[in-house]
Amino acid sequence: MQYIQINGGKALDGDINIHGAKNSVLPILAASVLIEGESVLHNCPDLSDVTACLKIIRSLGGSYIKSDSTLTVRADTVNRSVISKELMEEMRSSIVFLGSVSARCGSACMYLPGGCKIGARPIDLHLKALKTLGYKITFDGSNICCERASAHGGNVTLAFPSVGATENIILASVLLDGKTTIVNAAREPEIEDLANYLNSAGAKIRGAGNTVIEIEGVSHLYSTEHTVIPDRILASTIMSAVASAGGEAVLKNVSCTHLMPVLPVFDEMGAVMYAGKNELKIRFNNRPKAVKSVTTGVYPSFPTDSQAPVMAALCRARGTSVIKETIFENRLRHASELMRFGADIVVSERTAIVSGVRHLHGADVSCTDLRGGAALVVAALGAEGVSRINKVHHIDRGYENLEYLLASAGADIRRVNDEKEQQTKTEYPPCTSRRGNAKS
Repeated sequence: MQYIQINGGKALDGDINIHGAKNSVLPILAASVLIEGESVLHNCPDLSDVTACLKIIRSLGGSYIKSDSTLTVRADTVNRSVISKELMEEMRSSIVFLGSVSARCGSACMYLPGGCKIGARPIDLHLKALKTLGYKITFDGSNICCERASAHGGNVTLAFPSVGATENIILASVLLDGKTTIVNAAREPEIEDLANYLNSAGAKIRGAGNTVIEIEGVSHLYSTEHTVIPDRILASTIMSAVASAGGEAVLKNVSCTHLMPVLPVFDEMGAVMYAGKNELKIRFNNRPKAVKSVTTGVYPSFPTDSQAPVMAALCRARGTSVIKETIFENRLRHASELMRFGADIVVSERTAIVSGVRHLHGADVSCTDLRGGAALVVAALGAEGVSRINKVHHIDRGYENLEYLLASAGADIRRVNDEKEQQTKTEYPPCTSRRGNAKS
């Protein structure tokens, strides 16, 4: 097992490159099953969730080649439609393969997906939508089978703008006869990125990024090349790290448009920000200020995935902040771990009241989930002394070498092999200070 060790209290100072979006590349990989040829995907992060997706593609008969941040996926050899329990349990978003595999192969069978235990995340919206399109669904409580049979285009109205359900409907309908209309669709940038990828392969999708999406079915999808959008959640995590530790960072390869839901919160926290072309400079000259209220919601509201890192930054804020989680019922579990640093947090149901303290101290903590793990790193960067972050496999699901990115900006952080009690073979770059004096 590995852990991350952080000697906190050191201001950040440097440039940090934002890798491709986890929440975009995963549905795109599921969509690659629909392509009769190859998909060349650029800006793909090296994440354990991406590896899990690639295992599924290979189990279905597809293949892939990885070169740096470029993935080339071939799906013309896909000839199987059953995904094992072992593969499905590796991540929750594997459910999007239900739509793509059943559309491509005529049927799909899979076990209920796994993933972080942050909430129920029911798939009833997915199944109801597919039934509306004429897919035949059988579910025994553990295994789901979906048959294309007499499926055709139709009108689907979602009771909630679910990202996963919207993605599954798109994947299930691009090869159907007729027109499919999704009403109350999710508007996240990752939905638009998925549509852009499919359209580049010959799909006819209009309105992605809006509440109504129209899909005109086509008979085939062909080889294509696509660049994955930057990860807005990684960007907000780095911004939270700067708020916690102090200092300055320039986020490279970032979409400021996609960050619009979080920018007002950081502005209220006292950040000095400058937006440029594909980059954002953020600086904190003092401790962050408290934020009156942060409420998560569907895009374009404040993202639930950014809630935990921002909470960690607010632990050292001047004043009291209120954070309300409306998407997942169990997404405040990291609060108890943050309190090990000396944070003052009171949780009541889905609301956390964070009373900022002047100083946090180092702590030995464990990741509860992906974004909760990132929150512990953020808190440790602003704490005085040495911290140990355990169960870092959660972090690896959505962040590519997070310790490397932070070390490049001057953080005293390293990944340690728990068995050998030594640093793993990761060569960290020297800090390129924006003020010309590298940090040790």
